[in-house]
Amino acid sequence: MYSKSLLASGAAISTFFSGASAFYLPGVAPTTYKANDRVELNVNHLTPALSDKDSQLHSVFSFDYYHPAFRFCRPGDGPKDVSESLGSILFGDRILTSPFELKMMENESCKALCEEQKFDQRSAKFVNRRIWQNYNLNWLIDGLPAGQPYTDPSTNTDFTLRGFPLGMVDKDQKAVLNNHFDIVIDYHEAGSDKYRVVGVLVIPSSRSGSKNLGNGKVDCGNSDQHLLLDEKGDTSVTWTYGVYWRESKTAWATRWDSYLHVFDPRIHWFSLVNSAVIVVFLCGMVGAILVRALKKDIARYNRLDSFNLDDLSGTNGDAENDIQEDSGWKLVHGDVFRTPKNPLLLSVFLGNGSQLFVMVGTTITFALLGFLSPSNRGSLGTVMILLYTVFGFIGGYISARVYKSFGGEKWKQNIAMTPIMIPGIVFATFFLLNLFLWAKQSSGAVPFTTMLVILGIWFVISVPLSFAGSWMGFRHAPVQPPVRVNQIPRQIPPSTTYLRPIPSMLLVGILPFGAIFVELYFIMNNMWFGKVYYMFGFLFLCYGIMIITCAAVTVLLVYFLLCSENYHWQWRAFCTAGASAFYVFANALLYWISKLSFGSFTSGVLYVGYSLLISFLVFILTGESDYQ
Repeated sequence: MYSKSLLASGAAISTFFSGASAFYLPGVAPTTYKANDRVELNVNHLTPALSDKDSQLHSVFSFDYYHPAFRFCRPGDGPKDVSESLGSILFGDRILTSPFELKMMENESCKALCEEQKFDQRSAKFVNRRIWQNYNLNWLIDGLPAGQPYTDPSTNTDFTLRGFPLGMVDKDQKAVLNNHFDIVIDYHEAGSDKYRVVGVLVIPSSRSGSKNLGNGKVDCGNSDQHLLLDEKGDTSVTWTYGVYWRESKTAWATRWDSYLHVFDPRIHWFSLVNSAVIVVFLCGMVGAILVRALKKDIARYNRLDSFNLDDLSGTNGDAENDIQEDSGWKLVHGDVFRTPKNPLLLSVFLGNGSQLFVMVGTTITFALLGFLSPSNRGSLGTVMILLYTVFGFIGGYISARVYKSFGGEKWKQNIAMTPIMIPGIVFATFFLLNLFLWAKQSSGAVPFTTMLVILGIWFVISVPLSFAGSWMGFRHAPVQPPVRVNQIPRQIPPSTTYLRPIPSMLLVGILPFGAIFVELYFIMNNMWFGKVYYMFGFLFLCYGIMIITCAAVTVLLVYFLLCSENYHWQWRAFCTAGASAFYVFANALLYWISKLSFGSFTSGVLYVGYSLLISFLVFILTGESDYQ
């Protein structure tokens, strides 16, 4: 019964959001072709994929399609860059034109791309190593990625895996290069002599006898004889291809459905339900504490503040005795709102955390509504950068308002540090890791001009907006505490073991992580294996559950902390909720052990560096979320 109701709920929500799956941004409109019209085939970078033998990833580097070692055929006038978005460039896309000649409705069984290409010893070693590391070719036809057909063994569902292998390792443990590609293109007839591309499959094969005979004649060789690159001499290779058009009933608006496949969706739902149960339990505990333990006491202290000293010596002496007999958090009510240590740093963290919080929530909402379609490459990254830039106003306002409420006087440092400190750490780390990619001549290295564009967006748009927000924040009156702060700080007694900083962070930080770890696993799969992530409905719910969990566990921790007469709660609250970042990083290391097998030190450095960067941002985000 439980399982049926769960699946019914999932179906209802999926139906609600399915209307967004066919929605595309303006400008991403279908291209209609006539018979014999040229259909462009663009090429993207080569990326590593999971090995068929050990189901592990052996590299993190991507390479440009026209890297000299691959000896791929080039267009007669040279490859030209295809315009890309900022997010597409940051995610490593390097899309270029190609010499393939595809004409709508015109089949080709065997055609040569160019004259024979010679692989020397160095190129042969380089390409063979990429074959051993299971590198994939990535092509684009009418915006659709070329892929291979695949069947999910658990559900017998057919779908398309993006990319296809550069080669394979045969039974003799030798690297075999694929030099022939059969391109199968599905088209949908949109009217009289109007056709649209709705699917692209590529079936690669290795043929050692391929030759360009001249005069338009080509011998595509025998697929039973594999092509091996000689690492001790030169090897001649002829690149050939075939094109086959087949009619499909798939509409253009749903052509991406074959690429968007969920492996065992029940995992998402059971994880979501378990997280929701934990949230309900935590919220129930917080509600019980607030209603039963705090309401009457807060009202009593507010009444006592209105009494004068003369009243306390007379008829209200019993109330004074009650105060003297109080214990736990009631004893520190006059110290709770004392200014924490390093208020400037805490306010900067809270400001940047608010900026991240709003940016992530808005981005997920846009994606959920269908504004960030996978057909618009790089739109997710572009929107994230632009939203973070625009929301610099929010970061500056929150930081200034909090710092002023803390009684801070270094307002100039606050205004300067808020838009520069955290983004500066992120940019410096990203730039340092990018140097490793440049050294390896990887296509994933962000070009220097793109770095300058990011710096321009940062200092020309984000920093001024943050300054404006800080100016408005300092103009507003500070948030006044509900009780007076004692002039003399109260002595704090020793804490029990579980309330000390490290144990409490480890105990509490695991709960917010538990709300997102399943979706985090799928996000990492898509990030490192080049798949398309589109489960934004689950991600939206998990994000909300994580924020509520952070707030609930922080309220509980602060309550127990005050009950132990420890009023230094501001930093503890931030760091305790932010401790989920430790588990995010630990999960990344576990993922490395189970799913990745890097053969170079540089790959490990890049993986750990990016994982630390993501964990740092999670720390800022979750640490701030408990202050919302």
